[in-house]
Amino acid sequence: MTTIDIHFVQGLTLAERAALVTGADFWYTAQVPGVERVMFADGPAGIRKPNNAQDTMGLTESEPAVAFPSAALLASSFDEDLLHRYGQQLGAAAAAKQVSVLLGPEVNLKRNPLAGRNFEYLSEDPLVTGRLGTAFVKGVQSAGVGIALKHFAVTNRESHRYTVSSNVDERALRELYLAQFEKIVKTARPAAIMCAYNRLNGVPMSENQRLLTGILRDEWGFTGMVMSDWGAVVDHVAALKAGLDLEMPGKGAQSVAEIVQAVKAGRLDEMALNRAALRVLQVMHDWARPAQTPTVDFAAKHQFARELAAQSMVLLQNWDEELPLDQPAESIAVIGELAAHPHFMGRGSSQVNPTHVVTPLAAMPKQATYAQGYRLDQTTADPTLVDEAVALAKRSDHVVIFAGYPDGYESEGLDHDDINLPRLGINYYFLASN
Repeated sequence: MTTIDIHFVQGLTLAERAALVTGADFWYTAQVPGVERVMFADGPAGIRKPNNAQDTMGLTESEPAVAFPSAALLASSFDEDLLHRYGQQLGAAAAAKQVSVLLGPEVNLKRNPLAGRNFEYLSEDPLVTGRLGTAFVKGVQSAGVGIALKHFAVTNRESHRYTVSSNVDERALRELYLAQFEKIVKTARPAAIMCAYNRLNGVPMSENQRLLTGILRDEWGFTGMVMSDWGAVVDHVAALKAGLDLEMPGKGAQSVAEIVQAVKAGRLDEMALNRAALRVLQVMHDWARPAQTPTVDFAAKHQFARELAAQSMVLLQNWDEELPLDQPAESIAVIGELAAHPHFMGRGSSQVNPTHVVTPLAAMPKQATYAQGYRLDQTTADPTLVDEAVALAKRSDHVVIFAGYPDGYESEGLDHDDINLPRLGINYYFLASN
C-alpha cells in the first residue's frame, strides 16, 4: 500500500483537515478531493449495515446478512486456523456490502460473569484472546477489509459505561488488560483501534495520552488510526492532543468549527491536527472499496456458519454414551420453546438480521416430537404445558431439553443482576426430574 504524503495533508484547507478528524455522519468519514470516503459497520458476528443511518445500537432492522456464531462460542474451539478462515469469510461479506472497516473484534476480557457483553468477548484469558484475535484480524484484513480493534481498554461492564472509572495498578494493566491488545497490534497490524467509553484511573480513554500515544504508539509501534467509540469523546480538542485521530460519530459543522477555532486560538497545535488527519486519510486510502462490488453466496456462507458452530461446540458430559442420537427407531422428545424460537445472538451493535435461520426443532430427526414445556414470555410455570411435556418425556426413549435465556436477555448496555436462568428455568429442572 502506498503512503499518503504529509504534503498532501498540508495542502488541504484548515476546515478540510478539521472535517477529516470527525465523522461525516454515523457511519462515514468525511470526503476530501482525491480520496473517497469510507464506511464503517459493526461485524463481530455478521455484517450489521443499518437501513437507518442513525442506528448505532441495533434498534432497527439492518440489511440481511449471514449470522455467524458469537465470539464466546468460537473461542471454545481454541482453533486459530478456524478463526482465520472465519475472518476471511466475514471480510468477504463486508466487502460485498461496500464496508471498508469492520468495528471489531471485541478483545476485552470476561472479568465478571455478570457483564452484559460477555457473549461478544473471546475469553477470560489474555493469551487465548490475543492468539485467537490475531488470527481473526489477519483473516479479515486478508480479504481487503480493515479492522477497528476494540474496546481500548479496561472495559468489562455495561452499567455506567460512559462514566465509570476502571482503576487498576500497573501490573494488572499490563498483564491482563493490555496484553491481548499488544499481541494483536504487533502481529496483526489492525487498521484502527477504537477507544472505549470508560475512564482509566480517572482519565477518559479518549483523552488518555499515556495509553493512546505513550503505550500504543511509542511502545508498541502502532501506526494506524485511533478512533472513538460512538459518543466516547468528552473534549475533542483534548482528545486530539492525547492521540485520538477520529471522533465518531461526527457533529457536522459544529465539530469542524470547534477544531478550526482551537487551532486559530493556539489551543491545538496544527501539527497535532495534521498528524490525525494524515492517519485518517491513510485508512481511507488503504481500505477504500473498489467500484465493482463482489457477490456473496449466502447459502455457502450459511453452511460455513454451521461448520463454525459445530467445530466450536463443547460436550461437557455424555452419560452412558447417550449421544449421538443415531438410532432411527428410537423416539425423541424435544422439550422447550427455545427449540422452536432459539436465542442465538445478543442485542445491540452486534445484532444481525439473518438471511436464513434453521431452528433446532427443524433440524431434528423425523422421529422427534415437540412439546413447548414453557412460555418464553412468562416467568411462571404453565401447568398444562408442563403436563404435556412430562407425558411426552415419559413415553420417549430420549429427551432433549432446550434451556437458556430468552431473546433480549443478553444485550449491549445492560449487565445481569445474577447468573441464574430466568424463573421459567424452574420448569427445566422439574421436567428433568420426572
